[in-house]
Amino acid sequence: GSGRTEMVSTIFGAREPDYGEIIIKGEKMRLFTPKNAIDLGVGYVPEERRVDGIIPQLSVRENITIASIKKYFKLLKLDIQKENETTKEYTSKMNIKAASHEQTIRELSGGNQQKVILSRWMEVGCDILILDEPTRGIDVLAKDEIHQLIRKMADSGTTIIMVSSEMEEILMLSDRILIMNEGQMMDIVEAEGMNSEEILSIALSDFSKKE
Repeated sequence: GSGRTEMVSTIFGAREPDYGEIIIKGEKMRLFTPKNAIDLGVGYVPEERRVDGIIPQLSVRENITIASIKKYFKLLKLDIQKENETTKEYTSKMNIKAASHEQTIRELSGGNQQKVILSRWMEVGCDILILDEPTRGIDVLAKDEIHQLIRKMADSGTTIIMVSSEMEEILMLSDRILIMNEGQMMDIVEAEGMNSEEILSIALSDFSKKE
C-alpha cells in the first residue's frame, strides 16, 4: 500500500500520472505508453510475473525475443534460426533450465521464468530496467542467481530501479533507497551505513505526525 508499484508502472507508461513530469535522459515523456518508455530505453519486469510478465502460451524462445522482434525479421520473414541463436546464448548465460527452446514458458519454474524475462530486456538493451519484486516466489538458489545478474547489469552501466519488500535485499543491492509511505516519498537515503530499523523509522515517521 505504499504506492511503489503504482509509481514504477507509471514511469513505464502502464498508467497515466495524476500530476508531475517524467523526464528520461533529458527528454520529457509526452505519451504515457509502454512503447514510448521502451523507445526511451526503459524496461519493466512487473510484480505479478505469471499475470503480467510472461506470455504463458508462447515458448522460451518467443518470450525472450518478443520485445525486440523487429530485428528478427528479414524480408518480412521471421528468422527463427537467429532467434534460436539468441535463445541459446541467453539460456547458457542465464543458466535457464528448459527442455528446449520451444518449451512453453508456463512449464518452467518461477526462477527460470524470471530469468527469461530478464533475458528479454537484456536483449532489448535498455538503459533503465525497473524490477518490481524480482525475487518474489522463487527458490533460494534462483534468488542468488538473480541477485548476481542484477549486480552485473548495474556494473555494466544499466540503471536499475528495484522495488522490494525484503529489507535485506534492499540493503544488499541498493546504492540509494527511496522510502515511500501511502503514495508519498518520505526520503531518499544512501544505502551505505543504513540498517532496517532506520529505514522503518523513516517510513513510519508520518504516522506519528498524524497522531
